Amino acid sequence: MYFLYIILVGLVAGWAAGKIMKGSGYGVLTDIVLGMVGAIVGGWIMRLLGFNTSGGLIVSILVAILGAVVVIYIVRALKKV
Repeated sequence: MYFLYIILVGLVAGWAAGKIMKGSGYGVLTDIVLGMVGAIVGGWIMRLLGFNTSGGLIVSILVAILGAVVVIYIVRALKKV
């Protein structure tokens, strides 16, 4: 059940980050992976700022979106170099 939760959060967060940063998603599989990586990065950022990120599905999705946006921004910056 937890694996399904991770995939759901990853899919929603990756799709939303794709909309925020580009205007459309990157494809289902890439959205899931981007959302999962974003969840890790977002959780790390929130812990650095002193916030507790264990608040349920909505909080998990928001943190993952934050992290996915940061990941997309970093990847785009590295591509320009």
